[in-house]
Amino acid sequence: MPYVIGGACIDVMDKSCMEECPVDCIYVGDRKLYIQPRECIDCGACEPVCPVEAIAQDRMLDAEDEPHIDDATKFFYEVLPGRDEPIGSPGGSHNVGDLKVDTPFVASLPPNG
Repeated sequence: MPYVIGGACIDVMDKSCMEECPVDCIYVGDRKLYIQPRECIDCGACEPVCPVEAIAQDRMLDAEDEPHIDDATKFFYEVLPGRDEPIGSPGGSHNVGDLKVDTPFVASLPPNG
């Protein structure tokens, strides 16, 4: 997984990163954005535009954000609350729109800010 969005995005979701992403691999949850690991081309365009510095390469995340690595995979490949099947790799966030759901991990975190 090249890039991951960490906890600083929770309850912020500025979406500047989505505008910069050339492959449309950043998806909108309820409280946080998620990068689809198989669709990301590791270009890094999203990282410098994030106003809260929530995006980093998976191997460069701060220790407190490391749980977001596995959580991003779960967002796409496990069945989320209220859904019948995993999101998978739909080929771009514009194909599915705002998903309005988070993983149980993110949903359980306290409000940010």
